Amino acid sequence: MSAEKTNQSWGGRFSEPVDAFVARFTASVDFDKRLYRHDIMGSIAHATMLEQAGVLSIAERDAIIDGLTQIQAEIEAGQFDWRVDLEDVHMNIEARLTDRIGITGKKLHTGRSRNDQVATDIRLWLRDEIDVIIKEITRLQEGLLEQAEQHADVIMPGFTHLQTAQPVSFGHHLLAWFEMLSRDHERLVDCRKRVNRMPLGSAALAGTTYPIQREITCRLLGFEAIGGNSLDGVSDRDFAIEFCAAASLAMMHLSRFSEELVLWTSAQFNFIELPDRFCTGSSIMPQKKNPDVPELVRGKSGRVFGALTGLLTLMKGQPLAYNKDNQEDKEPLFDAADTLRDSLRAFADMVPALKPRVEVMREAARRGFSTATDLADYLVRKGLPFRDCHEIVGHAVKYGVATGKDLAEMSLDELRQFSDQIGDDVFAVLTLEGSVNARDHIGGTAPAQVRAAVARGKALLAAR
Repeated sequence: MSAEKTNQSWGGRFSEPVDAFVARFTASVDFDKRLYRHDIMGSIAHATMLEQAGVLSIAERDAIIDGLTQIQAEIEAGQFDWRVDLEDVHMNIEARLTDRIGITGKKLHTGRSRNDQVATDIRLWLRDEIDVIIKEITRLQEGLLEQAEQHADVIMPGFTHLQTAQPVSFGHHLLAWFEMLSRDHERLVDCRKRVNRMPLGSAALAGTTYPIQREITCRLLGFEAIGGNSLDGVSDRDFAIEFCAAASLAMMHLSRFSEELVLWTSAQFNFIELPDRFCTGSSIMPQKKNPDVPELVRGKSGRVFGALTGLLTLMKGQPLAYNKDNQEDKEPLFDAADTLRDSLRAFADMVPALKPRVEVMREAARRGFSTATDLADYLVRKGLPFRDCHEIVGHAVKYGVATGKDLAEMSLDELRQFSDQIGDDVFAVLTLEGSVNARDHIGGTAPAQVRAAVARGKALLAAR
């Protein structure tokens, strides 16, 4: 038998070293080394538990913890030599620990497997990422509330089918995104509960014969619960899939928001101005100011959707328990978390700096007969059936199209040719202010309701 081994953690079974290409192909250290802090955290907790369970002596525990602490410092100083032949973050750190403290370093792996170790690391890492992401959601929501409060009285056209529908408050429009982000926040907070369950102690798949005390490591690592089945603990990645699903919904919301910002900054709409620091120019057309941040966020949504689809596909055919397929869980998960976090950060920085072009928005709201529904409602209050009112206003709009007049620009005589129920008081409901102020109920676009919604939003964020 050859004395040459590819990996000291399992090479005893093999009579020849792993092919050099296969070693590179199967290694994960190039991407899973970002788990180093959580791997070390889990190992320190595991060593602490092993000592309390009587498996390690106090001196052995202290040597392991001191060695791991020094290794973390090496990594963070950029002085750690990551080796592909050691396959992954776990074996790189364990091998370096053994180099530092000798045979005691080899005792650290007692009572665990890389299977439950990596599942634990990913959960610890994702838990921290969710905490950062929900803070960015809150920061973006704060910016939306600030803008909505400042621009509660600014009127813009509301759209359906991208056609002018009814006038709304700009603040009210922004608060729609606040509501969507609130649900994104709720989903991620709820997802975190299922992420925060500890698989450590599952070992390879069946548990361990050593007298481990999982309650100790659970408490030390801040998990809310201990995984109840060792097979499930090492093999499922549904928590990662759930995160990618929540991240996909959040990115879908940001993508829709991006689409509106792209439209609104165009010369055809000209509703808002983005500061130069969030835009770029053209190498050939000097007049261009491109909304690159929202465009890029809109595009990046596809990465996160892809991560979700990839993880679902990864898991769907696997038998219990752990399979090498699961090495492919990390890169899409890492990318999804990075993309969502960075997209939220960009929006949280950008939204407070948006500047609405108030007069342009107002003029756009005056076009397209946006108060037609208000005229129909006015006639209903005069006692006419709504369907008749709908037809009457339809004729009035047709007349307006032919004459180039908005409803509010028509004289009383012109309006009365469609119904003798129309009186002088009609002009109060045909104004843009009259239209938005009339929708004065919870969830409505009236400026008073916008300010009330802002107050509720601030209370919600303060309670987090």
